[in-house]
Amino acid sequence: MQTAIETESSDTGVLSGWTTRRWLRTGVATTLAVLAVLGSLGGWAMWRTSQITSELVDRRSPALIEAMRLEQAMVNQETGIRGYGLSGRADFLQPYAQGVTDEKAALRLLRPLVEDDRAAADLAEVERLAGTWQRRVARPISAAPAGEAVKLATERAAEGKSDFDALRRSMARQQDRLQEERAAAARALSRAETLRNWMFAVIALVIVLVAVLVFEGLRRGVTAPLTRLGSAAREVARGRFDRSLVGTGPADLRQLALDTEAMRQRLVEELKFSEQARTLLDEQAEDLKRSNTELEQFAYVASHDLQEPLRKVSSFTQLLQRRYGGQLDAKADQYIAFAVDGANRMQTLINDLLAFSRVGRVHNDHQTVDLESVMTKVLDDLSVTIEETDAEIAHDPLPTVVGDATQLGMLWQNLLSNAIKFRSPDRPPRVQVSAVCHDDVWTFAVTDNGIGIAPEFHEKVFVLFQRLHTKDAYPGTGIGLAMCNKVVEFHGGTIGIDAGHTTGTRVVFTLPATASSSAAPQRGAQP
Repeated sequence: MQTAIETESSDTGVLSGWTTRRWLRTGVATTLAVLAVLGSLGGWAMWRTSQITSELVDRRSPALIEAMRLEQAMVNQETGIRGYGLSGRADFLQPYAQGVTDEKAALRLLRPLVEDDRAAADLAEVERLAGTWQRRVARPISAAPAGEAVKLATERAAEGKSDFDALRRSMARQQDRLQEERAAAARALSRAETLRNWMFAVIALVIVLVAVLVFEGLRRGVTAPLTRLGSAAREVARGRFDRSLVGTGPADLRQLALDTEAMRQRLVEELKFSEQARTLLDEQAEDLKRSNTELEQFAYVASHDLQEPLRKVSSFTQLLQRRYGGQLDAKADQYIAFAVDGANRMQTLINDLLAFSRVGRVHNDHQTVDLESVMTKVLDDLSVTIEETDAEIAHDPLPTVVGDATQLGMLWQNLLSNAIKFRSPDRPPRVQVSAVCHDDVWTFAVTDNGIGIAPEFHEKVFVLFQRLHTKDAYPGTGIGLAMCNKVVEFHGGTIGIDAGHTTGTRVVFTLPATASSSAAPQRGAQP
């Protein structure tokens, strides 16, 4: 069967051969590159904003504040000197002294903050004019006694006013310049913050766009083709085996569709073969059913029609043996004995065959079976043989299993009778039956001290009619262990000869355990 596989893909040329992994690698690399560029721009915007903020907060604003403090300190000095020069009172020197201290503190903080040329020049001019005023007016007046201080202040009033006015104008220019620089820094900070905000807005927009593109790419390139392929596969699973599987998307998904389609075609072929095989099997089952019916008819004939003439032959040969035994020659007596023995063995063989054929067919009543009760009945049936051979049979406490009581009785009877039959001539038979439960399986072992079985015959003894001894040495038809094998297999177990046991024979077989029997307590061995 030939099915065309359609492939639908918008990619042509080189891109049509790209796999999902390659698309993902390319997409992830591109995304990472875009995010790296955007992250770098965002980092630069943050750094720029931080730098301008630091400039404004750490330099421009403190410089303006310290310049105003310097002006206040100089004003306090001028007020104190002027008051002392007019009144001669020493308490007016207190504002002057405090102003000198504040001036030094303001200059100490202001000098590092004015590093550019214009601000440094303004500060130098302020310091020069302040030094001139202090040298010409403030220090001489503050150092003079009260009477002389008034006279000296009067003499230098005009000069002092001129010098201090020049100082005031210089400090005003300095503050104006610092105010302009602070305002410029604030404007630069505002622009940097605006740029930063726009930058992060763009980054967020790009991230959202990338997420949308990634989602849409995965939907179109991966999830949608997989969904279509899965839907087609489910239709095939529901019985539409003629539904072709269409591959779309990247190259590996299309290849997956090709492989799945090839699997579908193989399944269709196997299904056709299975249909043919099932048809043949149905025919064979019908033939087998017919054959079983014929076998049942044969069993009926064997158990009724063949048994009757066989009994007649056996009866008349035995009657002939009793009436004419010893009256004919030795050869005639021997021939009559052969006929009687053959008829008896034929009758035994037919009965054994009938019993073997009934296993799993006639007796098939699975129920709870107490093996203790079955063992008691079997020992009672074998009591005469046990007494005649002086046999001892001991067994562990036997569990309750699910099976057919009649077949399990046949199993124990065959195993125990074999153990007694094939006994050693120099010692009485001793038989031990053990039962152990492990992993919900009962393992039974029938161990005797008889003649044993050679290793090469461990498998052969379970074959129908396989005898290891002549009928003169040990009677029987060679069907006992074959019967045991069939019973155990019918109950879901296995049977075999323990190759590790050397003295006598140990037959080991298993039976499934029930929930109650696997948890039953162990009791002492019973004879």
